Amino acid sequence: MGQRLLLLVTTCLWAISCAVPHHASSRDGLLRINLNKRSLTHKSLAAAKAARQYGALRLKSGNSDSDIVPLVDYLNTQYYGVIGLGTPPQNFTVIFDTGSSNLWVPSSKCYFSIACYLHPKYRSSRSTTYKADGENCKITYGSGAISGFFSNDNVLVGDLVVKNQKFIEATRETSVSFILGKFDGILGLGYPDISVGKAPPVWLSMQEQKLLADDVFSFWLNRDSDALSGGELVFGGMDPHHYKGNHTYVPVSRKGYWQFNMGDLLIDGHSTGFCAKGCAAIVDSGTSLLAGPTAIVAQVNHAIGAEGIISTECKEVVSQYGEMILEMLIAQTQPQKVCSQIGLCLFDGTQSVSNGIESIVGKENVGSDLMCTACEMAVVWIENQLRENKTKELILQYANQLCERLPSPNGESTVSCHEMSKMPNLAFAIANKTFVLTPEQVLFRLQRIS
Repeated sequence: MGQRLLLLVTTCLWAISCAVPHHASSRDGLLRINLNKRSLTHKSLAAAKAARQYGALRLKSGNSDSDIVPLVDYLNTQYYGVIGLGTPPQNFTVIFDTGSSNLWVPSSKCYFSIACYLHPKYRSSRSTTYKADGENCKITYGSGAISGFFSNDNVLVGDLVVKNQKFIEATRETSVSFILGKFDGILGLGYPDISVGKAPPVWLSMQEQKLLADDVFSFWLNRDSDALSGGELVFGGMDPHHYKGNHTYVPVSRKGYWQFNMGDLLIDGHSTGFCAKGCAAIVDSGTSLLAGPTAIVAQVNHAIGAEGIISTECKEVVSQYGEMILEMLIAQTQPQKVCSQIGLCLFDGTQSVSNGIESIVGKENVGSDLMCTACEMAVVWIENQLRENKTKELILQYANQLCERLPSPNGESTVSCHEMSKMPNLAFAIANKTFVLTPEQVLFRLQRIS
């Protein structure tokens, strides 16, 4: 759908669940859904954590030529809507995921997965437009996998009928996410390059069948915890009611995911160093999280006072090699060569690589792999502090503190909500513009209910 992508997404901190949605048309041709919201509790957090790998969004259109798919917002971690498969349509709740490209739903031939017994199943015998395919396939996601076989049938998306769409009938779903998730399947919105079995994504089929006036889809998420509407997704345009001014476009740098080049990530206006010369990033509607390199996440955790685990390897590197790294950087040693010259990493001609590469066939070098990673992070931190003209003592103290803020193995850290007003803003440099996120837009808020 073109070579440019605009997606304004901020992570939500209030929990949302939904009642049966009420559809309402307005004079501007938009379809609106009323949603009920509730605060995120410890009980609901368990379901949200299991499902947030697939946090989609909500659809709508800004004009009569755009198509609307109503979406429901669950805990601000899953945004899902209903599509129809077959003739007559069999309804399924799906996540709209820009991080994958296939459409799949549970199959009536799924017998050995618990998730299939908790969600509706597609029955090809009940559709007059079904066409058999039978090719076996498997998709692995961030927190689970599905396997099954391909079939072809019509797909109803909003008011549009996408004919003869190739999709997957899932016969096995191997993740608790699919059991706890409020969705039945996933509708991928990524490029065909990453589509399993070379199945065309639904948006591409829309484009080829000339179903849309404009080859665009757009998302809007509502951060107002008191609002009834949780957000919108529009096929065929953008809704002018949900933005002011002009959009900022960034070219797609690599087809597959919606990948683009971004600049630095700033904490309270100060560079984190790692992406100062640019980084590749993707926009993924299938997750509710902001993810990044550990070297940056540790700095963010330190800045906001988040509690993580202490990395022994990291502290050991700072203790034994911190001053050496500092002196080498002052002596203008290329940062990517520092760890290899110390002996903790190898150098492949462009960057340091772990001594533990032999652990592919033998596990004896895994420790050196961790030391190499810790060294690379320490170089980023120390170099960044040198730019701030800090003293040696303060630089090493800062690096040691960052070691303590490394995230836990499952990537989660906690922070006191009472300190939120004191936390710094985060800013992303994209397309030569800076986009600022406040602490309220970055953190999940967990409420205790007695």
